[in-house]
Amino acid sequence: MHSIEEKLAAFERLLKIMVELREQCPWDRKQTFETLRHLTIEETYELSEAIMDSDLDEIRKETGDLLLHMVFYAQIASETSREQGGWDIADSLNGICDKLVARHPHIYGDVEAKDEETVKANWERLKLKEGKKSVLEGVPKGLPSLVKAYRIQDKVRGVGFDWENAGQVWDKVQEELTEFQAEVDIDSERATDEFGDVLFALVNYARFKNINPDEALERTNRRFQARFQHMEAAIQADASEGGKAMADMSLSELDAYWNRAKSAISNDHA
Repeated sequence: MHSIEEKLAAFERLLKIMVELREQCPWDRKQTFETLRHLTIEETYELSEAIMDSDLDEIRKETGDLLLHMVFYAQIASETSREQGGWDIADSLNGICDKLVARHPHIYGDVEAKDEETVKANWERLKLKEGKKSVLEGVPKGLPSLVKAYRIQDKVRGVGFDWENAGQVWDKVQEELTEFQAEVDIDSERATDEFGDVLFALVNYARFKNINPDEALERTNRRFQARFQHMEAAIQADASEGGKAMADMSLSELDAYWNRAKSAISNDHA
C-alpha cells in the first residue's frame, strides 16, 4: 500500500488538476453546486452498487469519482471570497478532523467507551451539546424512505428511546399487521398509514436482528431480477422451437419456469 507521503502527493495532484480543469475546460468551468448535485447522487448509487457486488476494483473507481466531486465542490466554493462565505478544501478537511476529535473523547479525551453502543450514545449526546435541537436533525429529508426509517430508529436509540428486546418489536409487528388487515378493505387512506406502520415496525425488527433492511430488499430485488430474466430467456429459447410465448402461458406454466430459474440461480448467486 502507499505511504502517507504518496497519498498526499496523489491528493495534491487531484487538487492541481481540478484547478486546471476549472480554468481551462469549458464544461468544468460551467459547473455549479446545482449542476453537480444530481451527478453526485448518481455516483453515490454507483458506489453503492459496487459495494453490493463486492467488486473491490469498481469500489476503487467509484471512490475516486466521489472524491473528485468533493474536490470540485470545494474548488467552486473557493472562487467566492471569504467575506461572501467562501471556503476551500482545507476548511472542509479541518472541519471534519475537528469534529472527529471532538466526538471521540474516548480516544482524544478521558471518556471511557468499552463498546460500540456507548460510542454511538456519546456521539448523539455530543451533537446535542453542539447546538442541535434534535437528534433527528442529522437524518436527511431526501433519504429513501426505507433508509430513513432505519436511520431514525438508530438515532433515537442513541439517546435511549428504544425497545428492550427483539421479542417486543416482533409483537409490535404483529400488532401493526392486525391493524393493517382491519383497514385494508375499508379505508384506503388509513390502510396506507397502517401499512407504513407495518414497514416501520419490520425495519425496527430487522435493526434488532442486525439486518440492514435496505440491503436485504436490494438483495431480494437482484435475486428476483436475475431469476425472472433467466425465466424469460428459457421461455424465449423454447418459443423459438415452437413453444409458447410468455404472454400465452398460464400461471401454472409460468410457475414451472420460475421454479427452474430458482434452482438455477440460488441465493448465493443472486
